[in-house]
Amino acid sequence: MMLILIGFLSGIISGMGIGGGTILIPSLVLLNNIKQQDAQGINLIVFLPVAATALYTHYKKGNIEFMYAKSIIIGGIIGAIIGSILAAKINSSSLRKFFGVFLLLIGIYELFKKKK
Repeated sequence: MMLILIGFLSGIISGMGIGGGTILIPSLVLLNNIKQQDAQGINLIVFLPVAATALYTHYKKGNIEFMYAKSIIIGGIIGAIIGSILAAKINSSSLRKFFGVFLLLIGIYELFKKKK
């Protein structure tokens, strides 16, 4: 039941475009004692159907600027290759700390950014 709840919350966050991994990965690591690399791998496989569903919904609403998406996709593919190689080489404890610092920095940014 806990995993369904984690998936549900992760799906809501993903559908909003925020990134369900921000909920899914810490939940898997902290509540289920799953290694950081395994949690990230699970996040990636969960991401595919969730992202496809959210993509379809956003596409139907006209919320996608394809001109920007093409360049970002190319950079994202290259970054994903490099990132997955790095994640496999870094020990789980260090990877968890890097992920925590990343989330903390994003949170601080969101707290103090100015409205446009």
